[in-house]
Amino acid sequence: MTELLTIDISGADARERGRQYGEAAREQIARSAAFYAESVARKTGLGWPDVLARAPRWIPVIEDYAPGLLDEVRGIADGSNRSFEEILALNSRGELTRGNPFEDDEGCTSFAILPEANAVGHVWAGQNWDLWAAAAETVVVLRISQPGKPTIVCHLEAGQLGRHGANSAGLALNANGLGAGFGQGLGVPGTFVRRKVLESWDLHDALQAVFDARQSLSSNLLLTHRDGFAIDVETTPGRHGWMYPTDGLLVHGNHFQAFVPPQIDDHYKPFSVDSLYRVPRVEAGLRQARLAGTTEEAVNAIVQTTMSDHFGHPNAVCQHVDPRRHELDRYATIVSSLVDLTTGTYRLTPGLPCANSYQQAPWNLYDGPGPDDRPDVSAPALSLAGLGG
Repeated sequence: MTELLTIDISGADARERGRQYGEAAREQIARSAAFYAESVARKTGLGWPDVLARAPRWIPVIEDYAPGLLDEVRGIADGSNRSFEEILALNSRGELTRGNPFEDDEGCTSFAILPEANAVGHVWAGQNWDLWAAAAETVVVLRISQPGKPTIVCHLEAGQLGRHGANSAGLALNANGLGAGFGQGLGVPGTFVRRKVLESWDLHDALQAVFDARQSLSSNLLLTHRDGFAIDVETTPGRHGWMYPTDGLLVHGNHFQAFVPPQIDDHYKPFSVDSLYRVPRVEAGLRQARLAGTTEEAVNAIVQTTMSDHFGHPNAVCQHVDPRRHELDRYATIVSSLVDLTTGTYRLTPGLPCANSYQQAPWNLYDGPGPDDRPDVSAPALSLAGLGG
């Protein structure tokens, strides 16, 4: 794959995996740290040294939720020649860029296409990842192999543990910001929740990872499984809402679509108003896969055309930089992804989908261990007990 750095890390020791990652992405991690040092100061009023001094407050929250992941953070710090506190802050940037989390997201359009919504009968998941344009230079594609867990392929900002991706058990995760943060105190940073979801062998464990997390921000998580199931969960610091596909198609943007949390019901406004037209535009485009998508290539072309939509330009499905915004708040689609969970192909555009074609990552999802390789769990026998009568 050209233009996007691909990194393959493996091993039983979390710190060693992190070191491999940190060494390979050292330059991109430096760029990310430089950007967020400036951006966080503007958003929160906290200088980067203040952030790093306070970052260890997250340690007990994260250790309680995902024991062992902080060792990988330490390894990334070792390999990239950065401090542990700095890598921890990069993994908490969503919380930092929504305000000062010590006192008390990005825009995207995600989708799932199930077999009944396309003539090929495959399962696809993907999204346009809209983020600060400057972050485009920090994106890496990461493959994580670790004993006893499914292999993960994901794309993320350098130094982070997880964001958008899929695994060898046939589970995909796409995430969107919702903008509403009304929690009290420090919660589990979203990066750690997403990594734990991607380490799940099945949808039960993935949803358990979502519902077990105590968080301080709202975030949307779209989970798709290769067996033809998808669910979208709108998570908040309070209760969560969820929704399912209609006729095999599920699309989510950056506004609450399943419910509006009662804590903000009387004053809620979507933080990204273009989400209100991005969602129906993508739904209309992807419906063409049922009619015209008779081959995998045809579906890929339909998705690319849909995710390149410029209605509302520059604030469109394919988002371009809006020069009217402050230079630290200029968003663009930095990656468009299209994962075929039926075949295991993982495709990405390095930048705007209107200007770049989907390129295939150098790995297939199913090169790693599958559900039959799950430790201490044997395949269930077929039984109709409890289903009737």
